[in-house]
Amino acid sequence: MGDLFHLAVPWYNLVIRSVVVYAVLLLGLRIFGKREVGQFTIFDLVLVLLVANAVQPAMTGPDASLAGGLIIIASLLLANALVGRLDAIPAVHRLLTPPPRVLVTDGKTDSAAMAREEIEDDELMMAVREHGLTELEEVKLAVLESDGSISIIGKDGTTRKRRRRSRFIRRS
Repeated sequence: MGDLFHLAVPWYNLVIRSVVVYAVLLLGLRIFGKREVGQFTIFDLVLVLLVANAVQPAMTGPDASLAGGLIIIASLLLANALVGRLDAIPAVHRLLTPPPRVLVTDGKTDSAAMAREEIEDDELMMAVREHGLTELEEVKLAVLESDGSISIIGKDGTTRKRRRRSRFIRRS
């Protein structure tokens, strides 16, 4: 029972390790993408799972105690809460949140912006259809928003509400 709460390293070592890993992951996600969690591809999911598995030893070090795990969880929750509060500061928000990027203007795609954001034509067309339009020529403006969603304004000036995608399971 004593091993459950006996730390193999000082508690602050676990805090520092977990906060550094959190900061590096936050920075990496900020630099490498704007996808919404619901837009993760299968390889995005595999990457997240592998990264989680890879960084676990970096956070725990030689410690495998219950107390160490609880310290790490508390550290990550506190770091996340702090980042959430700091995000309310405009300068910090600009650092943490990527700017929106225009993908389509008056029916013409910006191929450089599409390439920079790694948006494929079929992804853009899916967003166009989700907004109730059928052709790219009907789009006045398409913007990749900071949260990874694509906003569409039709040439008629109306903004159509994005349709929710539902997945249905076929029952045999």
